[in-house]
Amino acid sequence: MKKTVLLICSGGASSGFLAQNIRKSAKKKGLEVEVIARGESELVDYMDRISMVLIAPHLSYIKDDIADQLSNTNIPYQVIDQMTYGTLNGDKGLDIIVKELGLE
Repeated sequence: MKKTVLLICSGGASSGFLAQNIRKSAKKKGLEVEVIARGESELVDYMDRISMVLIAPHLSYIKDDIADQLSNTNIPYQVIDQMTYGTLNGDKGLDIIVKELGLE
């Protein structure tokens, strides 16, 4: 079953590249994972179809706000570490998703 992950960012190019790299990594491993990079304000638009939320490290200060928005759901969220985000490491990004969603 396909998992959809929302990557919350400030709408920059880097998060789009990271999302693309995670999709490539998932495809190589035969996992059905879709990653969509959007701004925090769009979270509510995606809540009915996402499995997880990833938060860009420079937005870690909104983690509590995200937690509040997800409080009535079973949707997990995680802040991406700076190294994974900064190097646009799709494999490491996918690892976070796999661990959180138990896809192993």
